[in-house]
Amino acid sequence: MSERADGIKCEIPPSGTGCVECLAENGWWFHLRRCTECGHIGCCDQSLGKHATAHYRATGHPIIASFEPGEDWFYSYVSEDFMRGPSLAPPHSHPENQPTPGPRGKVPADWEELLS
Repeated sequence: MSERADGIKCEIPPSGTGCVECLAENGWWFHLRRCTECGHIGCCDQSLGKHATAHYRATGHPIIASFEPGEDWFYSYVSEDFMRGPSLAPPHSHPENQPTPGPRGKVPADWEELLS
């Protein structure tokens, strides 16, 4: 895959270490995803907000990458399939000391029930 594949801009850093919308709403997330076109960090579809998918729907940016430590997968909303991708600008995940779910202090005790 080239560094300028459709929907992937390797030089764009992530927008931060947490879901942009959840942080703005004083909320919490389960797992994080990174838009490979603009760097937006959003929460996964198992999170209450589903902000990564909402970002795709709002912008048309077609590819996300996991923003979890130790994961290196990419996903195309267009083909609805996982794929391999190039190395993106660091950091490649949220800080390892940031809990999952997160952020620290915002996750309710009954979070598992809320997500089921």
